[in-house]
Amino acid sequence: MGNVINVESLTEGISENYDGTYRFAPIQEAQVSRAMIKRYFETMYDRAISDVVIVGAGSAGLSCAYHLATNRPDLKITIIEANVAPGGGAWLGGQLMSPMVIRKPADAFLRELDVPYEDEGPFVVRVAGVVTNWTLVALNHDTQSCMDPNTITAPVVRLVSAGLLKELGNMRGLDMNRAEPAIVNNTREVAPGLIMTGMELSEHDGSNRMGPTFGAMLASGIKAAKEAMRSYDAATIEAGKVVG
Repeated sequence: MGNVINVESLTEGISENYDGTYRFAPIQEAQVSRAMIKRYFETMYDRAISDVVIVGAGSAGLSCAYHLATNRPDLKITIIEANVAPGGGAWLGGQLMSPMVIRKPADAFLRELDVPYEDEGPFVVRVAGVVTNWTLVALNHDTQSCMDPNTITAPVVRLVSAGLLKELGNMRGLDMNRAEPAIVNNTREVAPGLIMTGMELSEHDGSNRMGPTFGAMLASGIKAAKEAMRSYDAATIEAGKVVG
């Protein structure tokens, strides 16, 4: 017979009192290491073969994952994120201001998740928390490329976004009315098995920047999920590889 662990004896003496007598259950550092390592590598082993891999846990990646998991719970979905937290540009908005603007009809996704918002007519505003640590601009600018400015409209600076000049870098200038429908409608499989969406698609196509508005990110994630399901169902797959 194997060893029998008496759980009650391991939790004796613990106390959740906040009068100066709060006591944790005893633990060894090696137990912590083993608990983390075991589960981490079990997950990595299991996910070495996945049905769908989503690179980036920003607004588009998370909405894509949610739509896939909701509509196809049979698929094994893996999300890869370079940062220490999900959310992408949602943490930053326009110059690190916390309210998030989402143009209709993408607000339907917020209602599906029961996320409260303020209705401003053609768009809604999700307000959550207050960002005060502006140091993030300097510390994270190299890894977080979607830091958007507040906009000041003038005819001269809009020449680029109007398409009269060549794109700046990998994108054209900021133009929300051009950018958002372009990102959603052009979300597609750019190479076999590679579906591009969100900011990456904007850079790939050289389209306009969306600026600090997130409707297209959410909707393009949903469009990417639909494209992923279509692509997956059209293929013959064995051990994670397309064989026909």
